[in-house]
Amino acid sequence: MRCWQGLMKRLGIPHVPYTLMIQEEYPYSVCENFITPQTELVTAWYVMQTREKQNYVSVYQHYVNCCEALGIPGIVDALDRMLVVDYLIANEDRHQNNFGVVRNAETLEWIGAAPIYDSGSSLWFSKPAARISATGKITCKPFKQDHNEQIKLVTSFDWLELSKLYDIEDEFREILRGSLFIDEVRKDALCSALRKRIEMLDEFVHSRAPHVRIDDRSNDVTENIAYSGESTEDV
Repeated sequence: MRCWQGLMKRLGIPHVPYTLMIQEEYPYSVCENFITPQTELVTAWYVMQTREKQNYVSVYQHYVNCCEALGIPGIVDALDRMLVVDYLIANEDRHQNNFGVVRNAETLEWIGAAPIYDSGSSLWFSKPAARISATGKITCKPFKQDHNEQIKLVTSFDWLELSKLYDIEDEFREILRGSLFIDEVRKDALCSALRKRIEMLDEFVHSRAPHVRIDDRSNDVTENIAYSGESTEDV
């Protein structure tokens, strides 16, 4: 939890801060409500119901089209940042109710993308230590079924300074030091995998040719399904 928060803070990405609460000797993740009495969250799923999706349009482009038709500002930039974060932390559950937009509840004026929230199903959370791998198969949402394909949707990396993450694994290890559930073997595996994901993204950014946007529907998600609690193994 605090690791991906530290990552987003270093990269300057708007996000909802979470803290740890101990109740009856058991830890719980809690956060303040980022929605006020004057605002409301509209999830991406609801946004995508405002227009009929054409078969030749990808899920990503359909969402962007809906946002632009509604006049919601800054959506593409916000998606670029969300997709980068989800790639780095190997997020497996960014379904279409786990991101969205905020509007004024009284005037219905669109404010913009919601800060990143609910990223807990990440960092190989369901994998045993021996199965933690930066290059292994990882469930992907909300647009593509593979993170290596989804990261190609990012329109610009000009804002991204991966050098700010050069020692993030040291911070990660320190955060994990007091965990009741993570032993040294798992700590080593997690820190190594996170570092490898950063290196993989850096390689992708520097190897990508000048980006020409093509709306590709291959490998699109076909349903909006939240994590069920069942373990997903690498294949």
